Amino acid sequence: MNAKPTPQSLLQDIAQIQCLDRGTVSVLRQGPQGPYYNHQCCENGRNVSRYVPADQVPGLKAAIEGYHRVQELMAQYVQLLVEKTRADRAAGVKKKTPRHNSSWPKSRKSKI
Repeated sequence: MNAKPTPQSLLQDIAQIQCLDRGTVSVLRQGPQGPYYNHQCCENGRNVSRYVPADQVPGLKAAIEGYHRVQELMAQYVQLLVEKTRADRAAGVKKKTPRHNSSWPKSRKSKI
């Protein structure tokens, strides 16, 4: 059985991932020397398409997998902190801060 990860262990796992990229890689078409690859991603709200040399495809695929892994780990991290926050609130750990009493008397609002 796997132990439940801690927020610190998730952050350490995220820090180990050094290559990230968004998008997808697909074969654009087949050529005489092999396939031509295309990298598509969304940047600034626009779809961007780039040609990728065949020798760079494995590294790009690894970077895209790294991005997806970071997304998964961040979702787990957020879920753990949400659970902790809710548990703390339910246990009454978060105390209400007392209101500051002013030495000045309250002024009445005029009824005009």
